Amino acid sequence: MSRIYRSLPPKGTKIGIAFSGGLDTRCAVAWLSRQGLEVHCYTADLAQPDSPDVSAIPQQAIDHGAKTAKAVDCREAMAREGVIALQCGAFHLSSGGRKYFNTTPLGRAVTTTAIVRAMREDSVHVFGDGSTHKGNDIQRFYRYGILVDPDLKIYKPWLDKAFVDAFGGRKEMSEYLVSVGLPYTMSTEKAYSTDANVLGATHEAKDLEHLDKGVFIVDPLMGVAFWKDDVAVAREQVTVEFEAGVPVAIGGKRVSTMIDVMLEANAVGGRHGLGMSDQIENRVIEAKSRGIYEAPGMALLHIAYERLLAAIHNESTMDLYFTLGRRLGRALYEGRWFDPEALMLKDALTRWVAPAVSGSVTLELRRGDDFSIVDTKPVYSAYAPEKLSMERVEQPAFTPEDRIGALEVQSLSVTDNRELLLHHLRSVGELGASPSRNLRALLEPTPGSGVTKPGK
Repeated sequence: MSRIYRSLPPKGTKIGIAFSGGLDTRCAVAWLSRQGLEVHCYTADLAQPDSPDVSAIPQQAIDHGAKTAKAVDCREAMAREGVIALQCGAFHLSSGGRKYFNTTPLGRAVTTTAIVRAMREDSVHVFGDGSTHKGNDIQRFYRYGILVDPDLKIYKPWLDKAFVDAFGGRKEMSEYLVSVGLPYTMSTEKAYSTDANVLGATHEAKDLEHLDKGVFIVDPLMGVAFWKDDVAVAREQVTVEFEAGVPVAIGGKRVSTMIDVMLEANAVGGRHGLGMSDQIENRVIEAKSRGIYEAPGMALLHIAYERLLAAIHNESTMDLYFTLGRRLGRALYEGRWFDPEALMLKDALTRWVAPAVSGSVTLELRRGDDFSIVDTKPVYSAYAPEKLSMERVEQPAFTPEDRIGALEVQSLSVTDNRELLLHHLRSVGELGASPSRNLRALLEPTPGSGVTKPGK
């Protein structure tokens, strides 16, 4: 039997709704409760910057017909998972060097697991949310939900034809709420939709579906619109400190909880508009979408963390950090943050890479992603100026004689490669416009040079 209801569950069924307090979830709760379902609402407190008073949202759910409603405190968990993602470099999307810090996928991992745990304690085993069939979230909510509660069943209003036919858009939903005596006062309609948590904000859909519309139509939620000439942004130097891979102080202000770290990082980065990116990405169904993202705190911490990484770890470790991190980022994007393969990657990166990252980085922040690194002070560092100094040093790390030996050893592999390439040319020839097309001229001697060809 399918876990997913294609139409309304039987009357009297307990159903848990992830309730944001927006028009769509208000309409869903009002409609479901009037269809005879026992609606229980759960609002995740993610320290979301667009909802300053999350504690007031559950009462809205009660007003719209929910039997019970509660806020679930996810703030520290949200910040903690953000730091883990930072330690692992779990960010696979990048355009022009600007990263997307997977803030919405992290939010779904935290939100769903916390809400379904709360539902399980309330003996509620049917779960609904506002995700649609075209997006990534429908997969994330599904996977994390049944991971926590193997008995969970799913009813999503936006997968029910009856609901979609009745409420195809904001106008129909608003009219329905008026008809049941629950008018919803819509704020000024934006040219895009926004989803946010303490790690970052996502702007997409509507006008942002068109690539000739960009960041200039976005009103930043977490920082300044740095591209506007009339927005004043002052230069600022800030020092970020890490202990064993964990950020512990920003600008001299020590913090004891992860949520305080993230809030302070957001405040500093946001003053400059740091960490905004415009990405075209492949959704989990392999169709492309476009989003504009904000993550000022994650960007600030990421710059400092990777600077310390570069000073502390060797090239092979750095290569694994980037390679495994990118793979982990895609798993996170697909709703697999707690799958065994993701846990293996996180374990390796948080156990063997992050603990060595202690020290401080001082940056000068200007506008947007315009910044300079001023100073780097790792507690332990593989970097030492005297190793490669161009000046005379008392005890050099190696001598010219050492370097001669290292170079001559490499002649073994170079001559082996040369013979292999000549064998290839004799066997299959050069391939049209392939990169090997100039090999013959490069490797074989010209007539009259006096050099004997191999095999002659």
